[in-house]
Amino acid sequence: MASFPNIYSHRRVADAATKPCEICYKPSTSVLVTPENKDFFFVCPGHLKDRGFCSPIIDEAAVAARKKKEMEAEVERVKKEFEEKQKKKKEKEKEREKKEKEKSKDKDKKDDDKEDNIDEEKKSSEEPPPVEEEPRVFALARTFFQQRIDKKRNAEIARRNRERLQNPNLFPQVPKGFP
Repeated sequence: MASFPNIYSHRRVADAATKPCEICYKPSTSVLVTPENKDFFFVCPGHLKDRGFCSPIIDEAAVAARKKKEMEAEVERVKKEFEEKQKKKKEKEKEREKKEKEKSKDKDKKDDDKEDNIDEEKKSSEEPPPVEEEPRVFALARTFFQQRIDKKRNAEIARRNRERLQNPNLFPQVPKGFP
């Protein structure tokens, strides 16, 4: 039997398909599966965070691409805010010129302060909190991976033995002649 790689993907199954965790035997909907589906087993999500059981495999290229995309989005957002501020600044200057003609400087200061406070509140409420996504690919610890290989090997040996025992040519023939 060929060995399989120590790369397991985390998948979720329906609640109706729960099976006991391989470690603690509690019902679980989380499954670790090898890429070619040669091996799979149910495991609790809490065990996936245990460094003694498995460690996440982080795709550096995907992380770098995600960070780059986030930075570009941040730059675009800052540019947009800057342009909006510039527009508001020009509008305020125009309003001030008009109001200077009217000579009511006291009311202008109060209105500008209120508008600045409202703008700051909108900006703080628009930013969504960053969402941490859980790792999806894991490598089992050496002992647990060796247990999985041994279990698969023993199952293969048991299957071969069953096939041999069902074959009638395995056992010797009864002698047909007299001694």
